[in-house]
Amino acid sequence: MSDKFLCVLIIVLSQSVWGQSQERIAINGKIASNTNDLEGVYVVNAQTEVMATTSGDGAFSIMAKAGDTLVFSSIQFKESRVLLTTENFSDLNFTVRLNMVMHHLQEVIVRNYSGINAVSLGIIPGDQKKYTQAERKLHTATALNPTANAGLMAGGSVSADPLFNFLSGRTAMLKKEVAVEKKELFMKLLEKMFSMDHFVNRLKIPAEYVKGFEYYAVDNDKFTVILNSDNKTATEFLLGELAVKYKEILAIENK
Repeated sequence: MSDKFLCVLIIVLSQSVWGQSQERIAINGKIASNTNDLEGVYVVNAQTEVMATTSGDGAFSIMAKAGDTLVFSSIQFKESRVLLTTENFSDLNFTVRLNMVMHHLQEVIVRNYSGINAVSLGIIPGDQKKYTQAERKLHTATALNPTANAGLMAGGSVSADPLFNFLSGRTAMLKKEVAVEKKELFMKLLEKMFSMDHFVNRLKIPAEYVKGFEYYAVDNDKFTVILNSDNKTATEFLLGELAVKYKEILAIENK
C-alpha cells in the first residue's frame, strides 16, 4: 500500500516539476465578434504580464504555456479571460469570442433647427427683398449699375445694359416670365388649399375644366390678393363667386 502511494506521489511531483520547468512558446490565435473592427485588442498573459495586440483581422501571437491565463481587454469589448490548455497550442483555429460592450444612452434630446437660415445667422439683412428666379433675372437685366464703368470716367457712369435689354425685347420677355411664374405659384397654392373633390363636387366644375378654372381664378387680381393672405374662408367665398361666372362662360361657349 505504501509502495503504491509512493509511486503516485513521485508521478505527481514529477509532473509538477515538469510543468514548472516547461518553457513558454508562442501561441497563435484569433478573436471573433459581431464586428469587423478587431484591431488593437490587448492580449495580456496574467502570469508574466507580457502583452500583445490584435491585428486588423483579429489575429494575435503571445508567449505562454499551458496553465497560463490570457486576458483580452478593449474599450469596445467586455473583458474575457481564457485558461490555456495543452490542446490550445496545437489548435490551428484557436479562436476566442468576445462580446461587445453595449452603451446605453440615458437621454436623447432632439432639437428643431428649422429656423436657422441666412437671415437668422446674420449673413443677409432681414428686410432684404427676396426675389424668385424670374424676378432675379428681370432685376439683373433692368438694374442700373453706377459702378459698371467706374474708372473710365470721372465719378463713374451708368451701365447701358438696361437700355439694350429694353430695345432688344429681353426686358419684355423677362416680365412675361415673372407673370407666368407668379401664376404658377398661385396655382400651387390654390391646389394645396383645395382638393379636386372640392372643385368637382362642391363648386360643380366639370373635372376636365378644373385646370382651366384654376387659371381663370388666378388671373383675377382681387382673388390672388386674398389667396396670398392664406385666409381660407375668404378665399373659398370668392372662389365660389368665380365658379358661378366661369360656369356661365362655359355654358355660352358650349352652345
